[in-house]
Amino acid sequence: MPWRRVIVPGLTVLVLALGGSTMTPSPPIPPVRSAPLAVRHQAQTPHPTAPGPAPSVPVPAPAVVRGTGPAGSLRTTGSSAVALTFDDGPWDDTPAVLDLLAQYHVKATFCMVGRQVATHAALVRRIVAEGHTLCNHTWSHDEMLRSRPTDRISAELQRTTDAIHAVVPGAVVAYFRAPGGNFSPQVVSIAAGMGMTSIYWSVDPQDWRGPGVQSIITNVLTYTRPGSIVLLHDGAGPQTVVALRTILPDLVRRYTLIALPDTDPGQDTDARPGKREPAEPRSRVPAGRPILGRCLTSLRRPRCRSGACCQTECQRSQSPLVGVAAP
Repeated sequence: MPWRRVIVPGLTVLVLALGGSTMTPSPPIPPVRSAPLAVRHQAQTPHPTAPGPAPSVPVPAPAVVRGTGPAGSLRTTGSSAVALTFDDGPWDDTPAVLDLLAQYHVKATFCMVGRQVATHAALVRRIVAEGHTLCNHTWSHDEMLRSRPTDRISAELQRTTDAIHAVVPGAVVAYFRAPGGNFSPQVVSIAAGMGMTSIYWSVDPQDWRGPGVQSIITNVLTYTRPGSIVLLHDGAGPQTVVALRTILPDLVRRYTLIALPDTDPGQDTDARPGKREPAEPRSRVPAGRPILGRCLTSLRRPRCRSGACCQTECQRSQSPLVGVAAP
């Protein structure tokens, strides 16, 4: 058949062409094996980069000494010694207090109201010269300080320290006491940031009320224990001065009396184990009754005898009255 004559020669030519090829097949390509992870890390050459900014060092929060008083304030000296503290001065009775302390060779701590410092600059210098400790008691004796804004709290403390330094440059103000003992964690922290340890008290005869000389004596001598911080006032009137004539020789005989910087505030312990007194707000004299004493709001006025001169101002500002309601 004709188609066979065409196909057979064609197939013959194709077979000869394939069988007679001289092309050498390419050798097989070996598989690429990745190096182990550790080898790859060693083989890599890091590219130089510009050094980044140094990590910022966190600023530590101010160290707050933790005591057993309100908001961690110190209630005791941390030792067997006893510390006498005097609030609300300098005032008219401060010289007599200083005379008695010198007579019995006792050092104490004076918690000063800032706005009284410049007026009684000579007394501030005497306090420092005689080796007593200075304590910041705010500028205006604001008992509601813990509820004020942060900048107001800071200003009250800083202004007081500045006033003291204006009179006695370089004087150390290592302690702070909130008016009325009304501490809060925020107030204690702000004081710590200014380098001041907050102090409370463990004995309070409330001499600012004018309870009577014998009441002040009995309270202090009965409740003072090793390590006590005793709260008194050199701005509360003459009753405190008279009471000190009995209190000082008795305490000197029984205890070592120190100024607070001589103690280790980091070892604050309650002088009465197991008993922790709550902070008691200062009560106020009822309105409408004559006051015997002086008003902390009107610090420049003379002592009130009838009460009419300062009661109105105290009620207006909600400041405490230093004195006792007349019967």
